[in-house]
Amino acid sequence: MINAAIVGLGRWGQNLVTSVQGKSRKIRFTAGVLRHPDKARDFAAQHGFPLYSDYNTVLADPKIDAIVLATPHTAHAAQIVAAAKAGKHVFTEKPFTLTTRSAQAAMRACAENRVTLAVGYNWRFQPALQEIRAMLTDGRLGKLLHIEGNFCGPSAYRFGREHWRQSRDEGPAGGMTGRGVHVVDAMLYLSGQVASVHAQSFRLAQDFGVDDTTSMLFRFNNGATGYLGTIIATAETWRMQVFGSNGWVEVSDVEHLTTWQMKVCLVDPQHLLTHHKPQIVSFPETSTERAELEQFAQAAASGRPLAVAGGDEMHGVAVLEAILKSATSKKTVKVAPARKTAAGKKTAPKKKLAKRPAKK
Repeated sequence: MINAAIVGLGRWGQNLVTSVQGKSRKIRFTAGVLRHPDKARDFAAQHGFPLYSDYNTVLADPKIDAIVLATPHTAHAAQIVAAAKAGKHVFTEKPFTLTTRSAQAAMRACAENRVTLAVGYNWRFQPALQEIRAMLTDGRLGKLLHIEGNFCGPSAYRFGREHWRQSRDEGPAGGMTGRGVHVVDAMLYLSGQVASVHAQSFRLAQDFGVDDTTSMLFRFNNGATGYLGTIIATAETWRMQVFGSNGWVEVSDVEHLTTWQMKVCLVDPQHLLTHHKPQIVSFPETSTERAELEQFAQAAASGRPLAVAGGDEMHGVAVLEAILKSATSKKTVKVAPARKTAAGKKTAPKKKLAKRPAKK
């Protein structure tokens, strides 16, 4: 069991807390940080931890092993560095950071201070996505040809003109930073690194805020292609379809936080003119938020690194930078390959986590 402080207690920060509090034997929240604590005082009391307005308070607390960040995107890098220097393991919500330079600085700080860093891409814990990867690995889907996806909804309408989520600094390329990065990370999980991207991004629905209509074409290093659209001024929907030389698999719905079903349709070599209906596959219910936080807790306790230089977390930031550059230049942009550095070496925790009795 590790003790963690949650920084940021908006809708998603509260969701992270409720996914593990009183349910997990690996991680629990013992403190929270919010700029205006009164906004979540009742929630914190309900879940048994105090609230502070100063981030430095939890960084200085020797009883806190880890920091979980559910804060505005532009704050992540500096908050990760500060936590690492304080000897705290760090889990940050996506997007990791908004620039490769800040991502490198954050990873370097964690490596130098021997703390574990994790980025919250909870889709990787979906049984359906794990099964799609297995189908590509064992050949059931054949050679990967193309991935297409979208992640859309009315996000542009949910926040007022002055809300931080309407800032172009916080949401470059509109829905890419809040939604699209999930699909990009899923694509990296299935296909590997992106070689190039061509993007377009516009604000069409309102006269303020971030772009609401963004689309991208990808070419992966393995030769496969991809498409992604993030429309955040429409009704809620998401979808990802993976095409292999033996057939296709699709996951989609309106709600993405439930356990996904998937459709599978394979080529029948003996009946190529027959239009086969897809098979529907279901999986046992799972909490992806709990799974990602418990993986982080286990890695922190054992000194195992998660986000490292050369990994998908860093490459995902490079892809986001390339999307922004392409949308501005209106040209196809090559994505710099991720490289492992000293920051990617396996590290041990700076200190042993003390064994504490579980709270009654």
